Amino acid sequence: MASMGCERNKPSSPAVGNTGGTLVVASAGDADNLFPPLTMTNQGRQVVDQIFDYLADIGPQLNTIGDVGFTPRLAKSWTWAPDSMSIAFRLNARARWHDGKPVTASDVRFTFKLLIDPALGSPIAATLGGIDSVTVRDSLTAVVWYAKRSPEQFFDFVYNVAVLPEHLLDSIPVKSLASSQFARQPVGSGRFRFARWDGGSRIEIVSDTNNYRGRAKLDRVVWLITPDMSAAATRLLTGEADFLEVVSGPTVGQVIASPNIRLLTAPSLDYGFLAFNVRRPPFNDREVRRALSMAVDRPSLAKNVFDTLALAGLGPVTRAIPASKGLSAIQFDSAAAARILSAHAPISFRILVPTSSAVRMKYATLLQSQYRRFGVKVTIEPMEVNAFVQRLTKGDFDAVLNAWHTDPSPAAVLQAWGGSSMPPQGANFSGYRNPGFDALVDSAAQSFDANKALAQYARAYALIDADAPAVWLYEARSVSGVNRRVQVASVRADAWWSDLADWTIAAR
Repeated sequence: MASMGCERNKPSSPAVGNTGGTLVVASAGDADNLFPPLTMTNQGRQVVDQIFDYLADIGPQLNTIGDVGFTPRLAKSWTWAPDSMSIAFRLNARARWHDGKPVTASDVRFTFKLLIDPALGSPIAATLGGIDSVTVRDSLTAVVWYAKRSPEQFFDFVYNVAVLPEHLLDSIPVKSLASSQFARQPVGSGRFRFARWDGGSRIEIVSDTNNYRGRAKLDRVVWLITPDMSAAATRLLTGEADFLEVVSGPTVGQVIASPNIRLLTAPSLDYGFLAFNVRRPPFNDREVRRALSMAVDRPSLAKNVFDTLALAGLGPVTRAIPASKGLSAIQFDSAAAARILSAHAPISFRILVPTSSAVRMKYATLLQSQYRRFGVKVTIEPMEVNAFVQRLTKGDFDAVLNAWHTDPSPAAVLQAWGGSSMPPQGANFSGYRNPGFDALVDSAAQSFDANKALAQYARAYALIDADAPAVWLYEARSVSGVNRRVQVASVRADAWWSDLADWTIAAR
């Protein structure tokens, strides 16, 4: 790759025009924590991505190869070594932590060491396997060294590593970070700073008025946490909230009929699935898992729950990712399912479901009904989201209705399904392991031939589909509701909140 200096983006000037006001987001679930390396819920990620910064930001096309389309954030420029085995990131000298301390290259080095520390157990560690180390050339230059060249080596670091303040974290034992005060009252360098978190009720952030990239155009953003999705929708429809991330079911018609609210649609990197704990019988039997997939009429369920706003899932990937082209999951086959399941009868299991997700709660009931027709007894085990995450991390479940927000890179599939991503180092909660699958994804991720990489990804997805560690239930299109007075800067497929600091609210 050619050497590149990226001095092109100067820090933005203070916001003008429709600046100010409070954006209220209705959320059906609370954050798990506000510590980026361990944040696993979308609600948590939405907040930490405003408070913390990355070295660079991916472009709207979600290119993950090289550095094309990436724009400066904490790093005002970067230079590739002639052999592409290292990248020197020059930090913006104006960048400050919210406590006033300068952001330094040592913070970047500290963050990397922390992320790969097994004692932390961050799922991000699995994405950083190709990175050898981070060194400090001077106070503003961090050099990322790679074990080998790869097409996505730039993406791997800048997309996944939210830089953390060494001076606030180095004295805290690594194993205590998840429960530390910092995880509930974080200090970052982003355009918003943390204000308050009332567990189960409210999270609030405010504009960092002296931020090196310019103050956010909103004065503050508040997430109002409600017990369920219908209550969150009511807050949008009554004007108590300005934005609702997921609009589905009857709420769609209500939003369309409202003079004050509009639908905001976009491609999505979110997919939902029923994951089996393959370490437990009967799910350690591949034939049983395949039969349980055949027993589910996925297109009908997606239609029932989402109407036209979702499709049946393809696998651990969505149609927004080119590598999904031509993929087909196990099809509904009631005769074959009945034959296999009757041969293994009796089968019974419990499905773990987060109560914060109306979609997954409805899917649980529908799946229970479908499986009953095949003599399979399903017990629904609803659980508050934080307890749900704890059970998931411990592997304490038979089956789980989960949803995953994948990265733009098709190689990110290893975060949730790779053999080296078992908890606590990763997010492969089901325990699925297939060396052939891992090898195909690894080969594709290292290939500089785009066509060859796509073919290898396709083979990997076909392999995991055939192994059926999960029933790939749905791929949801991003459908949100937003008050008409809110001007949305942009909506990226990987994160609707990516440009939240540039949203504005028209004066009443």
